[in-house]
Amino acid sequence: MHRQNRKLTGARYVLHSNHMVTNKITNRRSLKQDRKVRVGVDTGGTFTDFVFESNGRLEIFKLASTPLDASLAISAGLKHVSDKTGVALKNLEVVHGTTVGTNALLERSGARTALVTTRGFEDVLAIGRQARPELYNLNAVKPPPLVPDELRFGVSERVTATGEILDPLNENALAALVERLRKAKVESVAICLLFSFVDSAHEEKIARALAKLNIPLSVSYRILPEYREFERTSTVVINAYLQPLMGSYLSRLSTKTPRLRVMQSSGGSISATVAAEEPVRTILSGPAGGVVGALRMARAAGFDRVITFDMGGTSTDVALCGRDGLRLTNEASVAGIPVAVPVMDIHTVGAGGGSIARLDEGGSLRVGPESAGADPGPACYGRALLPTVTDAHLVLGHFADAGLLGGEFAIDEERSRLALSQLARELAKAARRPVTTIEAAQSVLSIANTNMERALRLISVERGFDPREFVLLPFGGAGGLHAVELARALRIPKVIVPSSAGVLSAIGVLAADVVKSQSRTVMLECSPEMQEKRVKEKLNSHFKLMEQVAAVALTREGFDRSKQLHERSLAARYKGQSFELEIKQTGNIDATFHRAHLKRYGYAQELNTVEIVSARLRSTGIVEKLSIKRGAPRQRLRASTGAVARPSGRAQFANFEGKKLRVAVYQRDELKPGMRLYAPCIVTEYSSTTIIPPDTRAGVDEHGNLIIQVT
Repeated sequence: MHRQNRKLTGARYVLHSNHMVTNKITNRRSLKQDRKVRVGVDTGGTFTDFVFESNGRLEIFKLASTPLDASLAISAGLKHVSDKTGVALKNLEVVHGTTVGTNALLERSGARTALVTTRGFEDVLAIGRQARPELYNLNAVKPPPLVPDELRFGVSERVTATGEILDPLNENALAALVERLRKAKVESVAICLLFSFVDSAHEEKIARALAKLNIPLSVSYRILPEYREFERTSTVVINAYLQPLMGSYLSRLSTKTPRLRVMQSSGGSISATVAAEEPVRTILSGPAGGVVGALRMARAAGFDRVITFDMGGTSTDVALCGRDGLRLTNEASVAGIPVAVPVMDIHTVGAGGGSIARLDEGGSLRVGPESAGADPGPACYGRALLPTVTDAHLVLGHFADAGLLGGEFAIDEERSRLALSQLARELAKAARRPVTTIEAAQSVLSIANTNMERALRLISVERGFDPREFVLLPFGGAGGLHAVELARALRIPKVIVPSSAGVLSAIGVLAADVVKSQSRTVMLECSPEMQEKRVKEKLNSHFKLMEQVAAVALTREGFDRSKQLHERSLAARYKGQSFELEIKQTGNIDATFHRAHLKRYGYAQELNTVEIVSARLRSTGIVEKLSIKRGAPRQRLRASTGAVARPSGRAQFANFEGKKLRVAVYQRDELKPGMRLYAPCIVTEYSSTTIIPPDTRAGVDEHGNLIIQVT
């Protein structure tokens, strides 16, 4: 357990050792019982970000994350918000982007889980699909199943694909199954029977019998009533694997702030109660909030095709958003395990500000995926001598002597130099030639950029998109340090850096709507034999049922019918294909699918029969928009067009590609719309730092965004 030592130092409230609140705080006010404040929280590997509304303004601060128990940092931050606003903790409306589920999957630290399935299908998790993780690696090893052999139990029952019961469930055997599970000391159970999405009666009976165990149950007809046994079973098992951990975590938070919602991987939030029951929907919670915030910022600035680049302390998340908005997929994979619920199409690499630089067995330099995290952190935090990406930037002068968090987080430059000097000596020994500290730092950044460039190419070029038609929007604490070089590598012509980019994920979760996703497998052919009217009637019956369920759930969460939006879509394919395309439900389903297939694959087979596999519904509870005054009044007054901004303080020197250059240093909150900036320069603000290297043009738009033209 982390220990917190507190003391007041003037007007600043500091949490020593493990936390540091960096905003100024007014004297404690009497708590207002009737007032409500909305708070966005995003937990990262190094810092936990907080955004909240106060008197119509958006205020931000960061705390050092507490990896052993993320709720400690969150509780401390919410208390700070309560003190600052005078609003009781119970009246804080909190939306949380969390990495608890993701980390549990990556670290294999979830619950001891059992799987109950149809007899003969116990090994579906181990068999999986024929596809190998690495096509040309004959020794590639798949990650082991989350449920070991001895905890996979088959029951005697069988339902056909049409819903016919071939083998009735032997209910007399369920008592013995309960005892076997109890003796196995399982902490959670996943129930997934063959074709239960057609007839769920057997799963319902098993769930009622296993309720005697008083442990969490994940039942497939509730979690994912769709076909494809492997993906469905995998998704339900992940849910069961995370349920005890997420349930306990959210329960601790909810006792302090009962008005809690959690960000989903699909770009909307859900109540803490639903998140505890279906944690599989939160495994990309934090990154999804960042994409939501980035897309809103980009559209407000007039850009509808954007590549988002979220670089934090531990990892980097990238996503591509076109004119259609957020890109969702039901074919994601996390830690090598398939997840079939809707998630944002986000690609993650282990490259962040805390990524550790080291030499491998062959003497080659590697950066990440291991991270120094919040504890001990980079060398400049003063607790270790681990050379990281942050230390490389510090040695190269990219922080302009401003430190972190607006200078309130003191950093040890000498310690960074010592760590990079040690790395330089190791490199020199491996290369058998002298290597300076500056060269070592440049090498660290070069490799980190290469790792991130590969991720950006994967979501753009490798999927048929031309990066030159997009803008790059960096955020996260370290995004602005690498954005221009990455844009130049991919020939992206423009970089847009929003204000408060370092906490954009927290802003995104705060602004996100409440979303409920449902699906039903229908297997309908759009053929002359199956008249279009009959197809639509069957689809409408499924959609109406799902809409009724969603409407009740959203009403329970405080959204009346006028604030609800239900969007219908279909997963369809040509009959005989293995995978589907998602299309909006329209009057002419055939024509819509042909156009979608042509757009995606470059051809359409209009004589082939279109088969509708699943009906999907995305129901949204529209959250009241943030009533935020964007910046101080001076920021809303347009400066003289083309005026050159005046640097703050004396000029600094920084290294760019081995050259030591004089750079201007700007404070972000001193820049006015319409101003132009000198290049090269460094722009500092509380939550992040942005590097604008030579051979670029930069200015401030009417919304306060930095617009960088990459030449």
